[in-house]
Amino acid sequence: MTRPLSDREREVWRSFHVMRRQLDLTLERRLLADAGISSADFEILLSLREADGERLRAGRIADLIGWEKSRVSHQLTRMETRGLVARENCDDDARGVWIVITETGRQSVDHAIGDRAAVIRDYFLDQLTVDEQQQLVDVSRRVLERLAPPVCDELDDEARVDAEASVNG
Repeated sequence: MTRPLSDREREVWRSFHVMRRQLDLTLERRLLADAGISSADFEILLSLREADGERLRAGRIADLIGWEKSRVSHQLTRMETRGLVARENCDDDARGVWIVITETGRQSVDHAIGDRAAVIRDYFLDQLTVDEQQQLVDVSRRVLERLAPPVCDELDDEARVDAEASVNG
């Protein structure tokens, strides 16, 4: 039988959970207000923006952002309707389709990146000391190693570079 959480453990979990949820809500509201896109749009557009040729297969997007393929498919349909992404046939696979970012999608995500960074810095990073930031990186990496999501190995080097950049200013 699993032992119940202590009062302290409940406090740690609850404060983390509420903080993360409120930070996510704040980021979502700012994305909608400032760039006119949702966090779901942002995740997909950012994946495309960072990809070679700014295009990916839908299954790869699902892997990168940790979603089910059906959810990605539905989101891509909504985004295509709004002109944020387009579908292109894959030359080397007759059944394959590339998801590509459009100019509208590129402008939206580029606008959102700057504002998102300011919000993350203001509401989160500026509230932590450099040592606390490094501790959070260390804790996050340990938890991710335990969870072992499928893209952790690929994102490992990128996360290390991002963490070092945030700690070093």
